[in-house]
Parts: sequence; C-alpha cells; structure tokens
Amino acid sequence: MIATLKILWNSFKMAMQELRVNKLRTFLSLFGITIGIFCIIGVLTLTRSLEYNIRKDLADLGDDVIYVQKWPWGGGGEYPWWKYMNRPVPKFNELKIIQEKVHSASYASFDFESGNKRVEYGNDYMDGVNMMAVTHDFNQIQTLQILDGRYFAASESNTGTNVAILGFSLWDGLFSNPEAALGKTVKIAGRNVKVIGVLKKKGESMIGGIGYDNAIILPFKFGRTIVDERHGDPYILVKARPSASMEQLKDELRSVMRAQHRLKPIEEDDFALNEISTANDSLNAMFMNINITGGLIAVFSLLVGAFGIANIMFVTVKERTNIIGLKMAIGAKRKVILMEFLLESVFLSLFGGIIGLMLVYMLTLLISSSGVFEMILTLRTIVEGLSVSVGVGMLAGFIPAYSASKLDPVVAIRSN
Repeated sequence: MIATLKILWNSFKMAMQELRVNKLRTFLSLFGITIGIFCIIGVLTLTRSLEYNIRKDLADLGDDVIYVQKWPWGGGGEYPWWKYMNRPVPKFNELKIIQEKVHSASYASFDFESGNKRVEYGNDYMDGVNMMAVTHDFNQIQTLQILDGRYFAASESNTGTNVAILGFSLWDGLFSNPEAALGKTVKIAGRNVKVIGVLKKKGESMIGGIGYDNAIILPFKFGRTIVDERHGDPYILVKARPSASMEQLKDELRSVMRAQHRLKPIEEDDFALNEISTANDSLNAMFMNINITGGLIAVFSLLVGAFGIANIMFVTVKERTNIIGLKMAIGAKRKVILMEFLLESVFLSLFGGIIGLMLVYMLTLLISSSGVFEMILTLRTIVEGLSVSVGVGMLAGFIPAYSASKLDPVVAIRSN
C-alpha cells in the first residue's frame, strides 16, 4: 500500500514537473483533451439541462390532465391544419356536461386566453399582456404559485366579480413589489379590476406553454364580458381521478364529446384530446438523436486529445530513457516503470479534463444568468467527465508506458 502511494506521488510530481518545464509543449498537448472533455461534458450538460427544463415545463402542464381543444398538438412532420380549421371550438356549456358525465374526472375547467391587452394603473401601463379567463377549478388542475394574496373565492368565480391575479412581469412593472399590488385597482380594456393575488416569477417556458409571468388572470364570467370566448381559442382542462387511468379518462371524454357533437360512428372526431404523453414520445426520439450526434462529436474531439497525450508521453519516455535504465539497474521492476508512466499520463489527462470541466461550469453560469433557461452541471456529469479523462489517459499512455517498461537497462543507461 505504501509503495503504491509512493508511485502515485512520484507520478504526480513528474506530471507537474512536465507542466512546469515544458509549458508550451504540454499546453498544446493538453489543449486537445481539454477541448475533448469540454465538448463531451458541454454536450451532456446542455442536452440534459434542456431536457430537464422541457420536461419540467411539461410536468407543469399536468401529466394527468387532458386538454379538450380544437387543434391537436403537432407530433412531427407536416401539420395538416386544413383538416382542423373548420372544427368547432369547445363551448362553455360542455364543461357542465363533462363534470356530470365523465366519472373518471376529478376536476374540469373552461378557460380561454386573449393576448395584446393593456393593463393600466394610474399613469403607468403594460402593453402586450395576456388575459386569461378561467373557471373556479383551474387552480386544482394547474399549479398557480401565488406569492402573496389569494385565489378567487367560489362566489367571485360564480358571479364574475371584477377581481384579478397578476403575473410577475405585471406587478413588478406596475408596482415594483407584491405587497404594493394587493388591493389596488387596475384597468384592463377600460374595466376596473381589484388585485387580490400575485404570482411568483416562473420564467420563459421552453415549450411555449402557459406564460403566467405576463398574464392577468380573471374569473371566466368576468373575462367573457371583455372578450367573447369564441375569439380566445378556448379549451377545457380535465384532470383524472387518482384511481382512473388516462386511457379511461380519454375514452369517457371521447364518448361524451362525440355524443354532444352528434357525430355518427363513421365520422372522425371534430375535437382534439391532447395529453402530455404525446409530447413525451416526440421528446424521447428528439433527445436520443441529439445525444447520438453530440456523442459522435465528442468522440472525435477525444481522439484528438488522446493523440496529444500519447505524443507528450512518447517524448517524455525518450527524454528519460537513461533515468529509466538507472531505475531498472538498481532493482525497479518493469511493472513499476509501466505504472509510473501510465499514472503520469492519467494525471496529465485528468488535469486537462479538469480545465475542460471548469470551462463548462463557466458556460453554465453564463447561460443560466442570461435567463435563456436553467443550465445544470450535475455531480453525475462531473463524475462522467473525470472518468472519461482517466480512461483517455490510460488508453493514450499505455503504449508509451509499455515501451518504457520494455527497455533494456544497459542500452537505456548508455542513451543520451
């Protein structure tokens, strides 16, 4: 054990000496492995962070929720919009029918959105605001992260009281802090509404989901007095009971909607039942292709790095030939010589890998601070990067180390 630790320490010192004595040569040789590790860890970090953010946005939409809409979600290829443009939009009276007849549903909500609204407070205003009008059970289906205040009371939803919940961008732009927004009266489309709640900052969605930050949420019956819901791309959200499967919920919904629309058995559905699993299937295929492409790029980068490490080790063996001979002459075994040079190669490769990881870490900070999306460098990715560095060092250094261990002591001592 002590002998092994001595070999490790000596190999580490030799690697550091190589860095100090031959700075330019070592830098150029390590540059390849640094770029290689940067590429492979950068690709892994980017794709995993992208996947994490997209799946988080999908989870926010609800993996136990079905969206009854006019338009089906696209699944790749050419989207046949002409088949759907003449479909009817969901109607408010269909919500009650679903609540009564779909027994596998726990909650249902009728909602619509209307963009490019102006919200005013005194002399200040915010343009391009998304108005959302929702029925009372909306917060049971979607997670509204209320920072301060409250959600609509049942009486406010049922009577269409002029109250509102503001997204982050609105209360931040008009009031600067959430406490100042509560209880204030703002105007939307010339109508007064009282602010009863404010939402936490959610950030941009990677999949174009519900943008709460730039939204004002109103009770449906009040919202429809501002905009006709038929012009606001309405949809019905239906959440499954814990004991019901999504297939059961979808079958019941399809049966109820077809009966309501008086469709004949041979006629196609004139509505869409959208769910998150459809998007997940497309995502799995997409990220598989991205990982394969990124892996190929990284492999070629690592090959360049491996040749750089091998080159520096061959030169090192050549420069230390007489020292190797002296070690063998005084009793050093061939496996010790092999291990010393192999470990030196691993340390050099690991050093380049650490630099590559540091560059990736700086990249994650840069992208995360820009607000594009949250980029995460996980412990798993760091361990994978360091493991790849060690593996490349062993592969690149084996032949030079093996050639050093096979030198003839007498011939090695006589070499210059």
